[in-house]
Amino acid sequence: MIAERALKIPPFIVMDVLERAAEMERRGEDVVHLEVGEPDFDTPQCIKEAAFRALREGRTHYTHSLGIPELREAICEHYVRRYGVDITPERVVVTAGTSPGLFLAFASVIEPGDEVILSNPHYACYPHFIRFLHGKPVFVEVEESDGFQYRPERVAERVGPRTKAILINSPSNPTGNLLDAERMRALAEMGPLIISDEIYHGLVYEGREHSILEFTDRAVVLNGFSKLYAMTGWRLGYLILPPEMVRPIQKIHQNFFISANDFVQWAGITALREAGPDVERMRRIYDERRRYMLRRLRDLGFGITVEPTGAFYVLANARHLSEDSYSLAFDILEKARVGVAPGIDFGTHAEGYLRFSYAASLDRIREGMDRLEAYLQERSP
Repeated sequence: MIAERALKIPPFIVMDVLERAAEMERRGEDVVHLEVGEPDFDTPQCIKEAAFRALREGRTHYTHSLGIPELREAICEHYVRRYGVDITPERVVVTAGTSPGLFLAFASVIEPGDEVILSNPHYACYPHFIRFLHGKPVFVEVEESDGFQYRPERVAERVGPRTKAILINSPSNPTGNLLDAERMRALAEMGPLIISDEIYHGLVYEGREHSILEFTDRAVVLNGFSKLYAMTGWRLGYLILPPEMVRPIQKIHQNFFISANDFVQWAGITALREAGPDVERMRRIYDERRRYMLRRLRDLGFGITVEPTGAFYVLANARHLSEDSYSLAFDILEKARVGVAPGIDFGTHAEGYLRFSYAASLDRIREGMDRLEAYLQERSP
Protein backbone atom coordinates (compact mmCIF):
# COMPACT_ATOMS: atom_id res chain seq x y z
CA MET A 1 0.00 0.00 0.00
CA ILE A 2 2.83 2.44 0.83
CA ALA A 3 5.08 3.57 -2.03
CA GLU A 4 8.53 1.99 -2.05
CA ARG A 5 10.24 5.38 -2.16
CA ALA A 6 8.47 6.35 1.08
CA LEU A 7 9.47 3.11 2.77
CA LYS A 8 13.10 3.28 1.66
CA ILE A 9 13.95 6.93 2.33
CA PRO A 10 16.46 6.98 5.22
CA PRO A 11 15.78 9.02 8.35
CA PHE A 12 17.51 12.33 9.00
CA ILE A 13 19.47 10.95 11.97
CA VAL A 14 20.13 14.28 13.64
CA MET A 15 16.37 14.66 13.98
CA ASP A 16 16.23 11.23 15.64
CA VAL A 17 18.81 12.51 18.14
CA LEU A 18 16.81 15.70 18.69
CA GLU A 19 13.57 13.78 19.20
CA ARG A 20 15.21 11.34 21.64
CA ALA A 21 16.57 14.35 23.53
CA ALA A 22 13.06 15.81 23.65
CA GLU A 23 11.79 12.60 25.29
CA MET A 24 14.50 12.95 27.93
CA GLU A 25 13.56 16.57 28.53
CA ARG A 26 9.91 15.61 29.02
CA ARG A 27 11.13 13.38 31.86
CA GLY A 28 12.76 16.40 33.44
CA GLU A 29 16.35 15.82 32.25
CA ASP A 30 18.45 18.74 31.09
CA VAL A 31 20.02 18.20 27.64
CA VAL A 32 22.61 20.45 25.99
CA HIS A 33 21.75 20.71 22.30
CA LEU A 34 24.85 20.71 20.11
CA GLU A 35 23.26 18.49 17.46
CA VAL A 36 21.06 20.87 15.46
CA GLY A 37 22.05 23.79 13.28
CA GLU A 38 19.44 26.25 14.51
CA PRO A 39 20.47 29.73 15.67
CA ASP A 40 19.58 30.40 19.30
CA PHE A 41 19.17 34.10 18.53
CA ASP A 42 15.77 35.68 18.18
CA THR A 43 14.93 37.10 14.76
CA PRO A 44 16.11 40.75 14.62
CA GLN A 45 13.48 43.22 15.72
CA CYS A 46 13.46 45.19 12.46
CA ILE A 47 12.44 42.00 10.59
CA LYS A 48 9.66 41.19 13.05
CA GLU A 49 8.34 44.75 12.83
CA ALA A 50 8.29 44.49 9.04
CA ALA A 51 6.20 41.32 9.33
CA PHE A 52 3.78 43.02 11.78
CA ARG A 53 3.48 45.95 9.38
CA ALA A 54 2.80 43.64 6.44
CA LEU A 55 0.10 41.82 8.40
CA ARG A 56 -1.58 45.11 9.34
CA GLU A 57 -1.52 46.07 5.66
CA GLY A 58 -3.28 42.84 4.71
CA ARG A 59 -0.31 41.06 3.11
CA THR A 60 -1.93 37.69 3.73
CA HIS A 61 -2.75 36.42 0.26
CA TYR A 62 -1.23 34.38 -2.54
CA THR A 63 1.61 36.14 -4.31
CA HIS A 64 3.16 35.71 -7.74
CA SER A 65 4.58 32.18 -7.93
CA LEU A 66 8.07 33.61 -8.51
CA GLY A 67 7.76 35.78 -5.41
CA ILE A 68 6.86 39.43 -4.92
CA PRO A 69 8.85 41.67 -7.31
CA GLU A 70 10.13 43.85 -4.46
CA LEU A 71 11.85 40.91 -2.73
CA ARG A 72 13.32 39.59 -5.97
CA GLU A 73 14.73 43.05 -6.64
CA ALA A 74 16.23 43.18 -3.13
CA ILE A 75 17.88 39.77 -3.69
CA CYS A 76 19.44 41.06 -6.91
CA GLU A 77 20.71 44.17 -5.07
CA HIS A 78 22.23 41.90 -2.40
CA TYR A 79 24.15 39.81 -4.94
CA VAL A 80 25.49 42.90 -6.71
CA ARG A 81 26.55 44.47 -3.44
CA ARG A 82 28.14 41.37 -1.94
CA TYR A 83 29.58 39.55 -4.96
CA GLY A 84 29.58 42.06 -7.81
CA VAL A 85 27.35 39.88 -9.99
CA ASP A 86 24.44 41.25 -11.99
CA ILE A 87 21.25 39.20 -12.03
CA THR A 88 17.72 40.19 -12.95
CA PRO A 89 14.59 39.64 -10.85
CA GLU A 90 13.23 37.40 -13.61
CA ARG A 91 15.87 34.80 -12.69
CA VAL A 92 14.81 34.61 -9.02
CA VAL A 93 12.24 32.20 -7.57
CA VAL A 94 11.23 32.78 -3.93
CA THR A 95 10.39 29.59 -2.01
CA ALA A 96 9.11 28.59 1.42
CA GLY A 97 12.62 27.73 2.63
CA THR A 98 15.66 26.35 0.82
CA SER A 99 14.59 22.70 1.10
CA PRO A 100 11.68 23.22 -1.34
CA GLY A 101 14.15 25.11 -3.52
CA LEU A 102 16.47 22.11 -3.51
CA PHE A 103 13.58 19.84 -4.49
CA LEU A 104 12.62 22.19 -7.32
CA ALA A 105 16.18 22.35 -8.63
CA PHE A 106 16.65 18.58 -8.66
CA ALA A 107 13.16 17.91 -10.03
CA SER A 108 13.82 20.20 -12.97
CA VAL A 109 16.98 18.44 -14.18
CA ILE A 110 16.92 14.79 -13.04
CA GLU A 111 15.56 12.03 -15.26
CA PRO A 112 15.58 8.45 -13.91
CA GLY A 113 19.18 7.26 -13.77
CA ASP A 114 20.75 10.71 -14.06
CA GLU A 115 23.71 11.43 -11.79
CA VAL A 116 24.52 14.29 -9.43
CA ILE A 117 28.03 14.57 -7.99
CA LEU A 118 28.25 15.17 -4.23
CA SER A 119 31.09 15.44 -1.77
CA ASN A 120 31.43 12.77 0.92
CA PRO A 121 30.88 14.05 3.67
CA HIS A 122 27.80 16.05 2.58
CA TYR A 123 24.62 17.53 4.04
CA ALA A 124 22.58 14.53 5.09
CA CYS A 125 19.51 15.16 2.94
CA TYR A 126 21.17 15.78 -0.45
CA PRO A 127 21.28 12.14 -1.59
CA HIS A 128 17.78 11.53 -0.23
CA PHE A 129 16.38 14.21 -2.55
CA ILE A 130 18.25 12.75 -5.52
CA ARG A 131 17.20 9.15 -4.93
CA PHE A 132 13.59 10.17 -4.23
CA LEU A 133 13.52 11.63 -7.76
CA HIS A 134 15.06 8.40 -9.14
CA GLY A 135 18.46 9.95 -9.70
CA LYS A 136 21.82 8.57 -8.62
CA PRO A 137 24.17 10.39 -6.23
CA VAL A 138 27.82 9.95 -7.20
CA PHE A 139 30.17 10.59 -4.30
CA VAL A 140 33.63 12.17 -4.31
CA GLU A 141 35.51 11.69 -1.06
CA VAL A 142 36.96 14.84 0.50
CA GLU A 143 39.64 14.62 3.17
CA GLU A 144 40.02 16.12 6.63
CA SER A 145 43.65 16.92 5.84
CA ASP A 146 42.50 19.02 2.86
CA GLY A 147 39.85 20.94 4.80
CA PHE A 148 37.14 18.69 3.30
CA GLN A 149 37.41 20.58 0.00
CA TYR A 150 36.77 19.09 -3.42
CA ARG A 151 39.86 18.27 -5.44
CA PRO A 152 38.78 19.18 -8.98
CA GLU A 153 40.78 16.32 -10.51
CA ARG A 154 38.83 13.82 -8.41
CA VAL A 155 35.55 15.39 -9.48
CA ALA A 156 36.58 15.28 -13.14
CA GLU A 157 37.14 11.53 -12.83
CA ARG A 158 33.50 11.06 -11.82
CA VAL A 159 31.93 13.19 -14.54
CA GLY A 160 30.22 10.96 -17.08
CA PRO A 161 27.53 10.97 -19.78
CA ARG A 162 24.72 10.85 -17.19
CA THR A 163 26.14 13.64 -14.99
CA LYS A 164 23.49 16.36 -14.73
CA ALA A 165 25.00 18.50 -11.98
CA ILE A 166 27.82 19.00 -9.48
CA LEU A 167 26.58 20.11 -6.07
CA ILE A 168 28.71 22.40 -3.92
CA ASN A 169 28.05 23.75 -0.41
CA SER A 170 30.39 26.45 0.87
CA PRO A 171 30.50 27.17 3.79
CA SER A 172 29.68 23.53 4.28
CA ASN A 173 27.38 21.55 6.48
CA PRO A 174 28.69 19.42 8.22
CA THR A 175 32.32 20.55 8.01
CA GLY A 176 32.15 24.35 8.31
CA ASN A 177 34.87 24.68 5.69
CA LEU A 178 35.05 26.99 2.67
CA LEU A 179 35.73 26.01 -0.94
CA ASP A 180 38.46 28.26 -2.28
CA ALA A 181 38.03 30.36 -5.41
CA GLU A 182 40.48 28.41 -7.60
CA ARG A 183 38.73 25.10 -7.00
CA MET A 184 35.35 26.70 -7.52
CA ARG A 185 36.47 28.10 -10.85
CA ALA A 186 37.82 24.71 -11.92
CA LEU A 187 34.49 23.04 -11.10
CA ALA A 188 32.58 25.73 -13.00
CA GLU A 189 34.66 25.02 -16.11
CA MET A 190 33.95 21.27 -16.17
CA GLY A 191 30.70 21.52 -18.10
CA PRO A 192 27.89 20.13 -15.93
CA LEU A 193 25.44 22.45 -14.23
CA ILE A 194 26.65 23.61 -10.80
CA ILE A 195 24.09 23.62 -7.98
CA SER A 196 25.51 25.86 -5.25
CA ASP A 197 23.98 25.77 -1.77
CA GLU A 198 24.89 29.18 -0.33
CA ILE A 199 22.64 29.11 2.74
CA TYR A 200 25.55 29.74 5.15
CA HIS A 201 26.91 32.75 3.26
CA GLY A 202 27.56 35.64 5.62
CA LEU A 203 28.54 33.30 8.46
CA VAL A 204 32.26 33.35 7.70
CA TYR A 205 34.94 34.20 10.27
CA GLU A 206 38.20 33.95 8.31
CA GLY A 207 38.64 34.52 4.59
CA ARG A 208 35.74 35.21 2.23
CA GLU A 209 33.04 33.06 0.69
CA HIS A 210 32.40 33.16 -3.05
CA SER A 211 29.17 32.75 -4.96
CA ILE A 212 29.36 30.37 -7.90
CA LEU A 213 27.87 33.22 -9.97
CA GLU A 214 31.27 34.94 -9.81
CA PHE A 215 32.58 32.17 -12.07
CA THR A 216 29.68 31.04 -14.25
CA ASP A 217 26.05 31.75 -15.11
CA ARG A 218 25.50 28.04 -15.76
CA ALA A 219 24.55 27.50 -12.16
CA VAL A 220 21.65 27.22 -9.76
CA VAL A 221 22.08 29.11 -6.49
CA LEU A 222 20.15 28.15 -3.36
CA ASN A 223 20.02 30.65 -0.55
CA GLY A 224 17.66 31.84 2.13
CA PHE A 225 17.09 33.60 5.42
CA SER A 226 17.05 30.80 8.01
CA LYS A 227 20.67 30.76 9.14
CA LEU A 228 22.08 34.25 8.60
CA TYR A 229 19.01 36.10 9.87
CA ALA A 230 17.88 33.59 12.55
CA MET A 231 14.65 32.99 10.65
CA THR A 232 14.40 29.18 10.61
CA GLY A 233 10.70 29.16 11.51
CA TRP A 234 9.79 31.77 8.90
CA ARG A 235 10.52 29.38 5.99
CA LEU A 236 11.86 31.74 3.36
CA GLY A 237 14.41 30.88 0.69
CA TYR A 238 15.13 31.50 -2.97
CA LEU A 239 16.69 30.17 -6.14
CA ILE A 240 18.74 32.10 -8.70
CA LEU A 241 18.48 30.30 -12.03
CA PRO A 242 19.73 30.28 -15.61
CA PRO A 243 16.95 31.89 -17.71
CA GLU A 244 15.94 28.65 -19.43
CA MET A 245 15.21 26.97 -16.08
CA VAL A 246 12.86 29.63 -14.71
CA ARG A 247 9.62 28.68 -16.45
CA PRO A 248 9.93 24.90 -15.85
CA ILE A 249 10.67 25.47 -12.16
CA GLN A 250 7.91 28.07 -11.91
CA LYS A 251 5.39 25.51 -13.18
CA ILE A 252 6.52 22.90 -10.63
CA HIS A 253 6.34 25.55 -7.91
CA GLN A 254 2.83 26.59 -8.96
CA ASN A 255 1.58 23.01 -8.82
CA PHE A 256 3.27 21.82 -5.62
CA PHE A 257 3.71 24.94 -3.46
CA ILE A 258 1.78 27.85 -5.11
CA SER A 259 3.87 30.61 -3.49
CA ALA A 260 5.85 31.58 -0.42
CA ASN A 261 4.01 33.36 2.41
CA ASP A 262 3.06 36.92 1.54
CA PHE A 263 3.91 38.79 4.77
CA VAL A 264 7.10 36.75 5.26
CA GLN A 265 8.39 37.92 1.88
CA TRP A 266 7.95 41.54 2.94
CA ALA A 267 9.93 40.80 6.10
CA GLY A 268 12.66 39.33 3.87
CA ILE A 269 13.12 42.69 2.16
CA THR A 270 13.84 44.31 5.51
CA ALA A 271 16.26 41.50 6.40
CA LEU A 272 18.32 42.19 3.28
CA ARG A 273 18.25 45.97 3.53
CA GLU A 274 18.24 46.78 7.26
CA ALA A 275 19.42 43.83 9.37
CA GLY A 276 23.13 44.17 8.61
CA PRO A 277 24.14 45.40 12.11
CA ASP A 278 22.19 42.55 13.75
CA VAL A 279 23.86 40.01 11.45
CA GLU A 280 27.30 41.36 12.26
CA ARG A 281 26.61 41.14 16.00
CA MET A 282 25.49 37.51 15.66
CA ARG A 283 28.49 36.69 13.47
CA ARG A 284 30.94 38.01 16.09
CA ILE A 285 29.26 35.93 18.79
CA TYR A 286 29.35 32.81 16.63
CA ASP A 287 33.06 33.36 16.10
CA GLU A 288 33.64 33.60 19.84
CA ARG A 289 31.76 30.31 20.31
CA ARG A 290 33.68 28.71 17.44
CA ARG A 291 37.06 29.53 18.94
CA TYR A 292 36.00 28.25 22.36
CA MET A 293 34.57 24.99 21.01
CA LEU A 294 37.63 24.28 18.88
CA ARG A 295 39.93 24.73 21.88
CA ARG A 296 37.84 22.53 24.15
CA LEU A 297 37.37 19.76 21.58
CA ARG A 298 41.09 19.62 20.90
CA ASP A 299 41.84 19.56 24.61
CA LEU A 300 39.47 16.59 24.88
CA GLY A 301 41.41 14.69 22.23
CA PHE A 302 39.19 15.15 19.16
CA GLY A 303 40.95 15.48 15.82
CA ILE A 304 40.53 18.75 13.88
CA THR A 305 43.22 19.09 11.24
CA VAL A 306 41.92 22.20 9.45
CA GLU A 307 39.86 24.66 11.48
CA PRO A 308 36.37 25.36 10.09
CA THR A 309 35.89 29.02 9.24
CA GLY A 310 32.20 29.22 8.29
CA ALA A 311 28.65 28.15 9.16
CA PHE A 312 28.36 26.98 12.81
CA TYR A 313 29.68 23.41 12.79
CA VAL A 314 32.78 21.45 13.73
CA LEU A 315 33.15 17.96 12.26
CA ALA A 316 35.52 16.37 14.77
CA ASN A 317 37.37 13.09 14.33
CA ALA A 318 36.27 10.69 17.10
CA ARG A 319 37.68 7.46 15.65
CA HIS A 320 39.92 7.07 18.69
CA LEU A 321 36.69 6.55 20.66
CA SER A 322 34.63 4.48 18.22
CA GLU A 323 34.19 3.65 14.54
CA ASP A 324 30.43 3.57 15.15
CA SER A 325 29.39 7.22 15.33
CA TYR A 326 25.68 6.38 15.59
CA SER A 327 26.10 4.35 18.78
CA LEU A 328 28.62 6.82 20.16
CA ALA A 329 26.30 9.80 19.63
CA PHE A 330 23.40 8.10 21.40
CA ASP A 331 25.70 6.92 24.21
CA ILE A 332 26.84 10.51 24.74
CA LEU A 333 23.22 11.64 24.73
CA GLU A 334 22.09 9.05 27.28
CA LYS A 335 25.08 9.26 29.63
CA ALA A 336 26.29 12.85 29.27
CA ARG A 337 22.98 14.45 28.27
CA VAL A 338 24.65 16.20 25.33
CA GLY A 339 23.13 16.01 21.87
CA VAL A 340 25.66 15.61 19.04
CA ALA A 341 25.19 14.52 15.43
CA PRO A 342 26.76 11.21 14.32
CA GLY A 343 29.08 11.49 11.34
CA ILE A 344 27.41 8.62 9.49
CA ASP A 345 24.42 10.90 8.90
CA PHE A 346 26.64 12.90 6.54
CA GLY A 347 28.07 10.08 4.46
CA THR A 348 30.27 7.02 4.76
CA HIS A 349 33.45 9.11 4.75
CA ALA A 350 32.26 10.87 7.91
CA GLU A 351 31.86 7.61 9.85
CA GLY A 352 33.83 7.87 13.07
CA TYR A 353 33.29 11.64 13.26
CA LEU A 354 30.86 13.69 15.35
CA ARG A 355 29.38 17.02 14.29
CA PHE A 356 29.12 19.69 16.97
CA SER A 357 27.02 22.83 16.43
CA TYR A 358 27.94 26.11 18.09
CA ALA A 359 24.55 27.66 17.38
CA ALA A 360 23.86 27.33 21.13
CA SER A 361 24.88 29.98 23.66
CA LEU A 362 28.41 30.05 25.02
CA ASP A 363 27.14 29.06 28.47
CA ARG A 364 25.41 25.99 27.05
CA ILE A 365 28.44 25.09 24.94
CA ARG A 366 30.64 25.35 28.06
CA GLU A 367 28.24 23.12 29.98
CA GLY A 368 28.18 20.64 27.10
CA MET A 369 31.97 20.49 26.91
CA ASP A 370 32.20 19.99 30.69
CA ARG A 371 29.73 17.11 30.51
CA LEU A 372 31.59 15.61 27.58
CA GLU A 373 34.87 15.84 29.51
CA ALA A 374 33.29 13.99 32.46
CA TYR A 375 31.89 11.36 30.08
CA LEU A 376 35.30 10.76 28.52
CA GLN A 377 37.00 10.53 31.90
CA GLU A 378 34.50 7.91 33.03
CA ARG A 379 34.84 6.05 29.74
CA SER A 380 38.65 5.84 29.97
CA PRO A 381 40.08 2.60 31.46
